[in-house]
Amino acid sequence: MSDRGSSGETILAFLLGGIIGGCLGILFAPKSGKETREKLRVLLEDLEEKAEDWLEEGKDKVENFVSSAREKISEKKEQIKK
Repeated sequence: MSDRGSSGETILAFLLGGIIGGCLGILFAPKSGKETREKLRVLLEDLEEKAEDWLEEGKDKVENFVSSAREKISEKKEQIKK
């Protein structure tokens, strides 16, 4: 029997590792502090936009799932009443 949460946690760990590695790579790159801070700012803005998109997508999926479950429950109630 597989654990559904473990694959999601693995993907999240992979993404976070990539983000942290990318930030460390930028920090240790031979650039000036000003250039490095600008790159980090742009990277964090992009990450924020992606996170907002992921959250919105997840919210939509949950809403669709709940709506579908409610419809199925209503159908089963009707079948039971008959």
